Amino acid sequence: MTEKSPIPKDPDADIHDDGDEPAFEWMKPAPKSAAADVRPAGAADGARDSSAKRVPEEGKQGAGSASGAVAGEAARPLAERPVAAQRPESRADRKAAEAAEAGPEPALFAEPLPTSALQVRPPEAEVERRNHEREQAAKTKPLAPRIFQVLLAAFYPVVLLVLAIRAVASPLFLWVEYYRPGFPGDGYGFNADDRMTYGSYALDYLSNWSGPRYLGELVNHNGEKLFKEGEVSHMADVKTVMLSAFGAGALMIIIGIIAMIYLRKRSTGGIRRGLFAGSIVTLVLILGLGTLAALGWQQFFTDFHHIFFANGTWTFALDDTLIRLFPGQYWMDSGIAIGALVFITALLTLIFTWPTRRRRGLSAKNEAAADDSVDTDPEIRAEAGTPEK
Repeated sequence: MTEKSPIPKDPDADIHDDGDEPAFEWMKPAPKSAAADVRPAGAADGARDSSAKRVPEEGKQGAGSASGAVAGEAARPLAERPVAAQRPESRADRKAAEAAEAGPEPALFAEPLPTSALQVRPPEAEVERRNHEREQAAKTKPLAPRIFQVLLAAFYPVVLLVLAIRAVASPLFLWVEYYRPGFPGDGYGFNADDRMTYGSYALDYLSNWSGPRYLGELVNHNGEKLFKEGEVSHMADVKTVMLSAFGAGALMIIIGIIAMIYLRKRSTGGIRRGLFAGSIVTLVLILGLGTLAALGWQQFFTDFHHIFFANGTWTFALDDTLIRLFPGQYWMDSGIAIGALVFITALLTLIFTWPTRRRRGLSAKNEAAADDSVDTDPEIRAEAGTPEK
């Protein structure tokens, strides 16, 4: 046999001379500490046989004990489990093992104890600062209620005056004047019925939307024009003043109603305070104007016309229709009636809105209720150092 002759192959011989070293790392035997936990297969089979023999004797326990054992095994840490248990064969087993190792998930939100605010007291400086801010906020009132109260007080005398003028400039008051005892008659031929008819036309013209023709085309019994051109022009000026006053009064009434609605919802007693202040202003104004009129009616009447009309446009002769229908006594009685209506209404308003003890008690009761609601707040009581009731 030469060196090149092939070596006969032995089927039982291993051509690799790598000793007893395993080919892969996972094929190495487990350490002794881990191997000690692994029971031999025979022991396991014997334990299985023995457990099977004990089934009839122990009453054939249900599958619940087996599942409990599996759950207990899954709850053990991975390092303490046997080697066979450290490698779960199914995906469900691996998920259970991971969940057991992770433990319970932390809560996303932990609600504090209900008395946590009472257990820790803020510093004294912080408590004093918050108390000072709270006192300043209680003393400082909102600006809007004050504005509406001022508007209500300012509009009230104007609205009363406009309403009183409208009540006097009516056919009803004219009828009372013409038929009352002591009213001067007409020396140029008008009886009470003529005055009532022609005077009603003049008063209606002041409150309607007709043009100067409404009075300019009126004629008397003789077919002559009832009013001259100068009289018609003056009545047109009076109509402009009257309609402007009525429009301003209507606008103030609307704003006053809005102010009352706002004060009723946002300010307890705000309407009463606004009307009370307005009634005082009205009484002061009406008493002052009444004093001036009583001291010199003619001068007061002249100054009043100078304010609204140009000089020479409001003076007429005694035989002109306006003077025959509305003599000086009519204007004096009208002034007294307007002043009396405004004075009585303002006085009644003052009485009904007077800040009596009962009305102030209602406000105090509301404030006390607000204080009670503040005292029941645990955080505020903790800041103030007040013990909980």
